[in-house]
Amino acid sequence: MTPILLAIACLFVVTLGYGGLCAASPFGDCRKCRGMGHELKTDRKGRLKRGKDCRRCKATGKRIRVGRWLYNRWARIYRAGTDTPRPEGFR
Repeated sequence: MTPILLAIACLFVVTLGYGGLCAASPFGDCRKCRGMGHELKTDRKGRLKRGKDCRRCKATGKRIRVGRWLYNRWARIYRAGTDTPRPEGFR
């Protein structure tokens, strides 16, 4: 197998894997708060305590994956652009 075909095959496998991940689990951990929903602070004695809620994920700790966001955008545009015929008598 030539190196170019091997690179194309690896890229294809990675793309299918990421597509499967986005389909199976569309939400991932927030990168800012690492999925906790808030930041950690230390008090004056050095003990950890809860900080402010994460503004990026709105304290859920989850974010939508890029691949799923692109798919949702594509599906919304596709649905808006197609005029599906409706059956007779259907409003």
